[in-house]
Amino acid sequence: MNTPQKIVVGLFLICLLGGLISGATFYYRLAYLWGAVWIFAWLYSLFALRGLRLSRVARFHRAQVGQIFEERIEVTNHSRVTKLWLAIHDESALPEAQGSRVISYLKPKETRSYFVRTRLVKRGFYSLGPTRIVAGDPFGLFMVDKVFPAKEHLLVYPMTMEIKDFPNPAGWISGGEAMRRKTHQITPNAAGVREYMSGDPLNRIHWLSTARRGRLMVKEFELDPLSEVWIFLDADKNFQYGKVDYQYDFQPRELWRPVVKLPLPGATFEYQIVIAASLARHFLRKGRAVGLAAKGRNFHVSVAERGFRQLGKLLEMFAILEPEGDLPLPVLVESQGRLLPRGSTTILISSAYELNLSRAASFLSAIGHRPIAIWVDPTTFEAGLDEEKRLKIIASLSSQGIPHVVVRRGDDLVQTLSGSFYLPGLELR
Repeated sequence: MNTPQKIVVGLFLICLLGGLISGATFYYRLAYLWGAVWIFAWLYSLFALRGLRLSRVARFHRAQVGQIFEERIEVTNHSRVTKLWLAIHDESALPEAQGSRVISYLKPKETRSYFVRTRLVKRGFYSLGPTRIVAGDPFGLFMVDKVFPAKEHLLVYPMTMEIKDFPNPAGWISGGEAMRRKTHQITPNAAGVREYMSGDPLNRIHWLSTARRGRLMVKEFELDPLSEVWIFLDADKNFQYGKVDYQYDFQPRELWRPVVKLPLPGATFEYQIVIAASLARHFLRKGRAVGLAAKGRNFHVSVAERGFRQLGKLLEMFAILEPEGDLPLPVLVESQGRLLPRGSTTILISSAYELNLSRAASFLSAIGHRPIAIWVDPTTFEAGLDEEKRLKIIASLSSQGIPHVVVRRGDDLVQTLSGSFYLPGLELR
């Protein structure tokens, strides 16, 4: 029993005992009163949640870290019993969720709604619920609750940075070399038109040329004249450092700002995710075909394509990817690197505190690709790591002539990734 129930039972027993001892009618009437309160409260609680309907309507179902997520929560009383009070508990896993409220005096057939604004601080896939409604009798003796399961979901993309000038060393990176070769495949690059031949699919007919020339003309395509960009993201659970903390102190007025740039969580993998997402956005805006290979709990491989549709696919992968893989970066690169077109630009992003990064880059160079290494320095995320090993990793990249950059905790990623990459005795941009 809860405290109010104990009080009512205690008063009932005291009054009943007083009546038995003194024989006074007054005590019996008080005992009847407390019994009636108990019965009324119990009966009321049976109807406290009957006829309630709850709906959550989100303004959008895809957003990005730093944005404001808006939804409307609506409660309708379809019964004939007035709901004196309703406590709404938002049990969604969405961090900083603001959907919990208390509603008082909901009349029969009445609908009450309110808007919720939540600052998104963590990437991921979230259910908008479940939502629990707690109600009870006017005296607080009997509490009842009802859970409304989630019907909608929210996908939160990682934050991206506006990279202005990612280094592209002349004569080293082959992106942009022409490969003017005809292909029977449909590509974004139309090379011209020719007369229709038996067996050509109808979806290749170019109707404007057909109307102009008076005979069926079909489109010809050529291979992509720009080399592909592939991002290899190291999600090996054995080489992740730092601690993720999503606790931010927001001022109430900040909830009215549509987008804010939040500090990056203090974990190497979150830095890797933001770097990968920013580079994918950067190259896709330049019209390049971008692909992704990563091994978390599952394999995440996206064939290199161009356009904002591809950006959405990659951001969706980055949103749900977690550092739970068991495949070292060199093994991932060896399994996927041979499948890439020769001369592809490959970007390796890792925080491995071993020579995994240089080994993977060396393999890609040997089979004709052009690797760029981005190492998130774990010594700036955790104390006690060997400084000598850190220098050895950087020296290994430099000795192989691989363009590389070291990202440290607290770095301005826009400045770091847009700055200079260094090779022994040569500065490249």
